[in-house]
Amino acid sequence: MRRADRLFQIIQILRRYTRPVTASMLAEELEVSKRSVYRDIADLIGQRVPIRGEAGLGYVLDRNFDMPPLMLTPDEIEAAVLGAQWVAERGDPVLANAARDLIAKIASAVPERMRPFIAEPTVGAPSGSVQALDGLDIAKARLWIRSGRKIRIHYRNQGAQDTERTIWPVIIGYADTVRLLAAWCEMRQEFRHFRTDRITAAEFLDEHHGCRLSDLRKRWKNHMETERGIRLS
Repeated sequence: MRRADRLFQIIQILRRYTRPVTASMLAEELEVSKRSVYRDIADLIGQRVPIRGEAGLGYVLDRNFDMPPLMLTPDEIEAAVLGAQWVAERGDPVLANAARDLIAKIASAVPERMRPFIAEPTVGAPSGSVQALDGLDIAKARLWIRSGRKIRIHYRNQGAQDTERTIWPVIIGYADTVRLLAAWCEMRQEFRHFRTDRITAAEFLDEHHGCRLSDLRKRWKNHMETERGIRLS
């Protein structure tokens, strides 16, 4: 790794953490000696990068420090392109187009020497399988999630039984062939997961459920961990 790239990577590592990062942690990730880390930190501080801390205790980057938005490494570019390719193959039409636009914007914004990592990446998302048809407008459902509003759905379960539910949408999960809408179900008074291809009709209500999205999502994560043993980051 070139030294300039290493200095940039140190900043990236420090940005990940809110707690102090020790020289040992930096040295291990960068595969260099602690002595090199000390020199690099001193150089960054000399270049007025707002790093606080000292040897033996760890280093913290000032949260207000800003960098040019697309100072990306080759690995970061390929990670972004891989994710965008996956969404372009499996996302709803609005999100899929946004993913394609994202790839185009990255390609136009990065330096010329970085563009081969987009045009000829070393990774790629496999072509998606045929997606089941959604029974509701996924783009509108994402808007209702952000705004904290309710949706009334008609749902046909695996046994072909039809029910009407009023739900508080939490998050949309994208699987290979189907999408799942996680939501608080007013009828069942618990979190449920609805296959969007089994929703036969949906009414987007103007009524707010009154729960902050962050709190609702925390409750859903707790449900997944306690009821299903699935830990979500």
